[in-house]
Amino acid sequence: MALPAPEPSLAALRAEIDRIDEAMHRLLMERAEIIGKLIAVKRTAETGSAFRPAREAEMMRRLVERHRGILPLDTAENILRVIIATFTYIQAPYRVHADLSAGEPAIRDSARFNFGFTVPFEGHLGAAGVIAALDGAPGDLGLVPAAATSGRAWWTALEPQDAPKIIARLPFIERADHPAGLPVFAIARPHPDAVVREAMVWSVSVSGWSAHAARALATLAEIVAVPHGAFDGAALLVSLPAGRSIDAITDLLVKSGASVRSQTLVGSHATRYTLSADGKLIPTGR
Repeated sequence: MALPAPEPSLAALRAEIDRIDEAMHRLLMERAEIIGKLIAVKRTAETGSAFRPAREAEMMRRLVERHRGILPLDTAENILRVIIATFTYIQAPYRVHADLSAGEPAIRDSARFNFGFTVPFEGHLGAAGVIAALDGAPGDLGLVPAAATSGRAWWTALEPQDAPKIIARLPFIERADHPAGLPVFAIARPHPDAVVREAMVWSVSVSGWSAHAARALATLAEIVAVPHGAFDGAALLVSLPAGRSIDAITDLLVKSGASVRSQTLVGSHATRYTLSADGKLIPTGR
């Protein structure tokens, strides 16, 4: 009868950890070498932010789907995001501009969780300051709370064709205990090929806005509304889940007694997901 294999010693286990740590470091350095070659190959006239929301969204989906074991998902997600953000910064240095109106600790946590400490952070007292900063630095990123915090329709500044656009909504994977759970929009001038067009974000101006219309729209989309123009006017930021049309929103507004003055696409982002108790990804907003 074969004897059971002896339990590994503490020293042996620590040696294995050291081996893995060294392997991870070597892989990071190998990644840096490849990035160096990529920089040499990409010496073109590319404009806009180096941020690649479509590629990142797919990487995060794969991360969650393969994640197992006792390592917290938050840790794995944070490590991957910092790696992506840092190597993006190495390719094309950029700054993260953040609207502090929802409180500096919350927005700073979001910036550090998603972009780390290598990428410079600059705070602004309002979304208007963030957008103005992006006007003078086309490669930079802006973070603005997804909820209205100042009573102003900051998103109307994104309507011109050459203005920055919403390119992501963070956190990408939502859960109640997220360490950087403040919902924020990332704004930038991305390369056209890098944009992910799953959830579409519209700026809509209406008259005849009412609580009835707000309740009706809440069943179809995520809405931020602030008073705008006439006494019953409102500016809406409408985030439509994948597969839903802006026509359905405008039709419902009309049926609710409102009039649509204008509608302008101001960005898009990846489908949001909620992490269930059993570790499954559930699309949010469908």
